[in-house]
Amino acid sequence: MLSLRLPVPLVKGPSASSAYSHYSPSQTQGLNVSKRVRRASVALGGGGERSSVAGETAEALPAELAEELMPKHVAVIMDGNGRWAKARGLAASAGHQAGVESLRRVVRLCCSWGIKVLTVFALSTDNWLRPKVEVDFLLKLFERTIDSEVQAFKREGIRISVIGDSSKLPKSLQIMIASAEEDTKHNTRFQLIVAVSYSGKYDVVQACKSVAKKVKYGDLDLDDINENIIEQELETNCTEFPYPDLLIRTSGELRVSNFLLWQLAYTELYFNQQFWPDFGKDEFVDALSSFQQRQRRYGGRLS
Repeated sequence: MLSLRLPVPLVKGPSASSAYSHYSPSQTQGLNVSKRVRRASVALGGGGERSSVAGETAEALPAELAEELMPKHVAVIMDGNGRWAKARGLAASAGHQAGVESLRRVVRLCCSWGIKVLTVFALSTDNWLRPKVEVDFLLKLFERTIDSEVQAFKREGIRISVIGDSSKLPKSLQIMIASAEEDTKHNTRFQLIVAVSYSGKYDVVQACKSVAKKVKYGDLDLDDINENIIEQELETNCTEFPYPDLLIRTSGELRVSNFLLWQLAYTELYFNQQFWPDFGKDEFVDALSSFQQRQRRYGGRLS
């Protein structure tokens, strides 16, 4: 379902959907797919020139979007990498690499359009059941990306936070994550939150355990427990805007798959039919436009 795809600094390029518009399916597989995988490989350290957020020209806000109605926090379930690769006769790893490019595009657009937080579901707790070779690839990809990109995040004012059960990650990766979070913790331009070895149920359980421990040791009275107390212990306490305004899920699946269960209480949901590697600027604009046309009542009634 989901897989680990941490962004690296952005490179310019057409969206996957627009790249395919002038070719037949067979031509697409031979031309655009190989180009996209090759670009992703370069960005992940496979050689060649690299460009970053620093080298990108800011994208102007499209005319159909209103600046004052932009969400502060967008969450994304980046679904469909494996199916995207399978449909093209490629290995799953090629889908994950192509997914990296899509995430770079979305990060760049968020930075340009004033979105403050992007939370992405990279690796769910259920994904540990996948073949070991695939999981090992994803973890290595994550580690290599953090190592190569943290300096760019520092330069560009991007804060990175990783949420989830880090105890299951390799020690070397745990250390690298902690270092990257420390190095970027004062950055305020944009925050990228990556959910790794995460589930919404896990998040609520670990918050309850933390609250119970405070009660046990006399730091909190039982009668003082309320929603705010629980929320302070959720893993999204790492951000000023813990509740996503908009959740986007790709690949046409109509479920939230155990992602941010508490935090999504009043989030607007948007489901896109494209596989994640095919999610580009046009698809992101469509999602934001849909969000801006909605009336958020938070359980109340408009007067």
